Amino acid sequence: MSDSAADGGVRDGAGDGTRAVRAGLPEPVKYEPTLPGPVFAAHFHLPGEVTGPYSYGRDDNPTWTHLERAIGELEAPGRSDVETLVFASGMAAISAVLLSQLRAGDTVVLPNDGYQVLPLVRAQLEAYGIEVRTAPTGGDAQLDLLDGAKLLWLETPSNPGLDVCDIRRLVEAAHARGALVAVDNTLATPLGQRPLELGADFSVASGTKQLTGHGDLLLGYVAGTDGSAMTAVRRWRKVVGAIPGPMEAWLAHRSIATLQLRVDRQDATALILAEALRGRGEVTELRYPGLPDDPSHRVASRQMRRYGCVVSFTLPTRARAERFLDALRLVDDATSFGGVRSTAERRGRWGGDAVSEGFVRFSVGAEDPEDLVADVLRALDESAR
Repeated sequence: MSDSAADGGVRDGAGDGTRAVRAGLPEPVKYEPTLPGPVFAAHFHLPGEVTGPYSYGRDDNPTWTHLERAIGELEAPGRSDVETLVFASGMAAISAVLLSQLRAGDTVVLPNDGYQVLPLVRAQLEAYGIEVRTAPTGGDAQLDLLDGAKLLWLETPSNPGLDVCDIRRLVEAAHARGALVAVDNTLATPLGQRPLELGADFSVASGTKQLTGHGDLLLGYVAGTDGSAMTAVRRWRKVVGAIPGPMEAWLAHRSIATLQLRVDRQDATALILAEALRGRGEVTELRYPGLPDDPSHRVASRQMRRYGCVVSFTLPTRARAERFLDALRLVDDATSFGGVRSTAERRGRWGGDAVSEGFVRFSVGAEDPEDLVADVLRALDESAR
């Protein structure tokens, strides 16, 4: 395939908006749609030897192919050595990397402050005889645990605490010890951070969040540069059958066209909201990597192009946080993040994160910044009564 076909006809150095709206599009065919509709097929015509690209619906699908190309073009523009695979969910993608690369007796290093399902992942890995070491994301603390490890798993910024680690530094240290490195890039998105350019072997994400941005589908992906490692990830997807539906894949590709518009609006508003919250006495432990005085800002500014749509902070008590959430009018009390409609939740209600009872994870949507900030400040006032 030519570079122009693989890159949607987008020249090297094109802007993020241009790249997003063109990503993964096939070569134009007269009278055909610019983005072909979803292909619903369990099997394909397969005469003779198996030599074509599509044979069975669990292995490949033309709709996945367009989406995988689109994601690859965003994660690693201009590179031909990157393979991308889509999955039924972010957790399916995470599991694919961990369980395809690790065997009994191996060691993996995970963050202890990452996504709340990671403790369940740890328990499962340990049940398979895999040693799991954990350390916080901040301060590059995972560096101290790398000796003898086969895989280093990073999540930066971390969810929900928004700590940031130095990807390039950790990658260099891990590779020097013979370990592969995977980075959960969900919160940053490919427009905010490109782990593969920083040396990581895998960039993994939940496409459920800001990548698709509408809160209406589950999706995950793995992009990688190590051919043998990605072959193992593909084999795992085939064996387990953790595949996305054609409609979900098509919706995801359609949504990527507006990624740059959504990300720029949401991330800019997140900074405005964070700055507004700084002046509130009841708000403590405010975190947003885009704030110049945030503990993560120095590292984040070196490796991130955008800082994300999530702001976290703590209110004095569980009751105060619940009153605040109840008082919001433009913000849904819902889990997940990255959607065009703002959401917030008291994260401690799930029990899987080491956060205080009044900790709030706030995902900024695409509302007008003035309206959203006014709603938040009013809700803070009302929750104090």
